[in-house]
Amino acid sequence: MANRSLVWNVAKKCFTLGIIGVTISDRYASVVPIRGASMSPTFNPRATSLAGPVSDDYVLVEKFCLDKFQFSPGDVIVYRSPSNYKEKHVKRVIALPGDWVGTRQTYDVVKVPEGHCWVEGDNSDCSMDSRSFGPIPMGLIQGRVSHIVWPPQRIGAVERIYPQGRVKSY
Repeated sequence: MANRSLVWNVAKKCFTLGIIGVTISDRYASVVPIRGASMSPTFNPRATSLAGPVSDDYVLVEKFCLDKFQFSPGDVIVYRSPSNYKEKHVKRVIALPGDWVGTRQTYDVVKVPEGHCWVEGDNSDCSMDSRSFGPIPMGLIQGRVSHIVWPPQRIGAVERIYPQGRVKSY
């Protein structure tokens, strides 16, 4: 009888911890792997090797910014792909609603509509971003990347890099 009680108590505690973990991950913060070279050198600086990615960076994504969509140009965000909701992308915010942004390849100037933002990868040669599918709806944003948490030699805050000379606010 004691064994059954012990198993039941352990199961209740594991279930409770699981519910708390899911709540924290969903509402406050989560850890996300960064795969690919689109954000290199900020993430995965050695992502281009003959054997593929050397190692993935893992980042802390805070979700407090989602309450009122409190983002700034230069923030790195995680968002759902506009073309495939199952995919998550990590890119840098270049422009916010009402800003005019100049594209590098075509030299066009685009106004970012209300409720949207313009995002680009740090490595423009291999990044699918707003240059490919236009401004993204802010409702697709999952959170802001604040820190690299893995690998140990790269632990630290993510730097906010503001795009110089490409955005005009009116």
